[in-house]
Amino acid sequence: MDEKALKIDPLPKVWDPDLRIGQMLEGKRGLVVGVANEHSIAYGCAVKLRAFGAELALTFINEKGKRFVEPLAEQIEASLLLPLDVEEPGAMENVFRRIGEEWGQLDFVIHSIAFAPREDLHGRVIDCSKDGFLQAMRVSCYSFIEMARHAEPLMKNGGSLLTMSYYGADKVVNHYNVMGPVKSALEATTRYLAAELGEKGIRVYAVSPGPLKTRAASGIADFDELVEAAVNRSPAHRLVDIAEVGRVVAFLVGGGASGMTGDTIYVDGGLHNVA
Repeated sequence: MDEKALKIDPLPKVWDPDLRIGQMLEGKRGLVVGVANEHSIAYGCAVKLRAFGAELALTFINEKGKRFVEPLAEQIEASLLLPLDVEEPGAMENVFRRIGEEWGQLDFVIHSIAFAPREDLHGRVIDCSKDGFLQAMRVSCYSFIEMARHAEPLMKNGGSLLTMSYYGADKVVNHYNVMGPVKSALEATTRYLAAELGEKGIRVYAVSPGPLKTRAASGIADFDELVEAAVNRSPAHRLVDIAEVGRVVAFLVGGGASGMTGDTIYVDGGLHNVA
């Protein structure tokens, strides 16, 4: 699919008109969870996956969220747009049931959701409430396990499962607070899922972008300081954008990454290498 044909003028960083897109994902079908608006990492992934020929299903969290996601789904010609609140009983089962009915199989899942209650996210880890910690783990980590479990029987010819992490999973990052332990658990989960699903040809990855100005990131206290530090310290001296994350995700979903699984892949301009 030629990106020019879709004519998404407001998003120049995502849609590169000079990039000649091949068809390496032609015939692949995948679920992308976490698109909230045009700035979402999940949207950058969806755009690139679609541009490389994949057929997509997107989700929205509720009717309010649907107002923002539906136009984006139409722009990239998503085949399915389904409601999904991972805390709502039965919601995930309904998503995968619909995918099974419509497609019969699944090739990849992109999990790009995270949440922690504001009061717990802005406080010290030691002061985090039990309910806040459990909710953060439920939404940000356990939901990936659930998606893997539901996707497994649909990945009849193998497939790939990807989630989004952050450098704060490995090192202490100021103001990242409780999401550090949660993302650390998510990366460990990635390794264990990779070990359990490898024999079935299902590869599992955590992608770790640098700081990005998304709606989710806006909940982190003093986020502008984190962004400034990333620009100053990274070898590239700039932030990455959602299109760059999307290209890496397309590579991981495609056959070029067939010899990789269980890895955390950094897309942060080299920031994680700097002491």
